[in-house]
Amino acid sequence: MYGRGMSYSDIQGHLRELYGFSLSTGELSNITDQVLPLLREWQNRPLYSVYVALWMDGMYYKVRVDGKVVTRVLYSVIGLDLHGKKDVLGIYLSESEGAKFWLTIMNDIKQRGVEDVLFACVDGLKSFPEAIESAFPRTQVQLCIVHQIRYSMRLIPDKHYRAFLNGLKTIYQAPNLSTAEANLQLFEEKWVKLYPQAVQTWTNNWTNMSAYFDYSPLIRKMIYTTNTIESYHRNIRKMTKTKAAFTSDNALLKLAFLAIQNMEKIWNKLENNLIRINDYFWGQNPNPKTRNLT
Repeated sequence: MYGRGMSYSDIQGHLRELYGFSLSTGELSNITDQVLPLLREWQNRPLYSVYVALWMDGMYYKVRVDGKVVTRVLYSVIGLDLHGKKDVLGIYLSESEGAKFWLTIMNDIKQRGVEDVLFACVDGLKSFPEAIESAFPRTQVQLCIVHQIRYSMRLIPDKHYRAFLNGLKTIYQAPNLSTAEANLQLFEEKWVKLYPQAVQTWTNNWTNMSAYFDYSPLIRKMIYTTNTIESYHRNIRKMTKTKAAFTSDNALLKLAFLAIQNMEKIWNKLENNLIRINDYFWGQNPNPKTRNLT
């Protein structure tokens, strides 16, 4: 019940109504704390040596610490392995979101056995690509196109909103890289004097935004946004939305962990739908030793 988002007071009411049985909040907390050793074991488990893609992002929560409510960032890393299966590789807590902490996370998954990653799909956090490349220098970093669109459009007034958005579509929906770059140049010439910040977020980050043009439409759809992890965030928030503030860091971690276990049961049912992505890279033999990862 706790892992499906019910609060302690809801669980207490449920037990009284159905079974005439009562448990205190402290007793319920002690019961759910039995998840913590499983969480630590899961968090430190060995990982595969190679992943096709990693999606990474953070969520903000409120936690009570020493009688005060503070902000915590729950970092999550989702991996797509060589068999086409998604898996949450780890969850981490910090006081703020920053590239320095992401580098700590990258080093953690390296220590757990990850040697190479083909793609890393991330938002536009400053220095995020550098943090990834310092840990995995051969990884292609793809910045989320949707995040870039949202950021740009916040800077555009209503009178030019539709025209500006249509210009962006000619770039990110282009059939190939050369067409996209030509359209980006035309777009810059038209809008840079009016909205320099909105345009420069595309031109300055173009190298890490355009990686997906090197691949087929199937692979492009997989990597050009962080929709995978945003969908994951929505499912986590379904379980955590009843909490205005968590009583401790462990309270947040154990609820997120239980929600992930429920979510991965659904992902496992969809595994066959992703095998074709594995076939694109590895053929019929999903053994990373048969591929020269350069």
